[in-house]
Amino acid sequence: MSFKQRMLQVREETIVHVVNRLLAEKGFDAMTVDEVAAQVGIAKASLYKHFPSKEDLAAAAMVHVMQQAQDFIRALPADAPPLDNLRAVVRWVLQVKLAGDMPNLPSQNSSLRAALIANRDYMDGLMELSDRLGGWIEAAQAAGALNPELPPIAILYTFFARACDPVVEFLQIGGLFEQAQIVELVLTTCFNGLNAR
Repeated sequence: MSFKQRMLQVREETIVHVVNRLLAEKGFDAMTVDEVAAQVGIAKASLYKHFPSKEDLAAAAMVHVMQQAQDFIRALPADAPPLDNLRAVVRWVLQVKLAGDMPNLPSQNSSLRAALIANRDYMDGLMELSDRLGGWIEAAQAAGALNPELPPIAILYTFFARACDPVVEFLQIGGLFEQAQIVELVLTTCFNGLNAR
């Protein structure tokens, strides 16, 4: 890789990082291309050389997080109990969210949602994650570790919802709990429910 190519790659990585943070803080609709360019320290025209639209910017950030999730899941032990792997994934999502690195998911009618559906890297990653998590959910249900009466898809969406769970922010803003405590509280309510045992 030439020096110029490396510099372009570093700039794109910086842009994606800034977009990721802004999506986590503000969401897609409130984020502007102007503020991305300003935070990166480049002209708006230069930004458009890397990413031709706001949707492309946001999709790049979402793909980046998806790739991180794929890498995390691939690194989990294949012989671990399925419930342990599911808890590890939800823990990772919560930690990324608390660090401010989890973009808010787009709404149903968002132009970003349409861009993500058209993005092959994102959709392939989403399918891989869904398949892997779905397999663990079904195995955990068969082992009696998760409620077998719940449809696996409902459990899967419940886990995906942790990526945009406002409870995490509310607990963080309240200042009563450390980040590690917040992770444990949300994990407990997610996996153990609210009923007294």
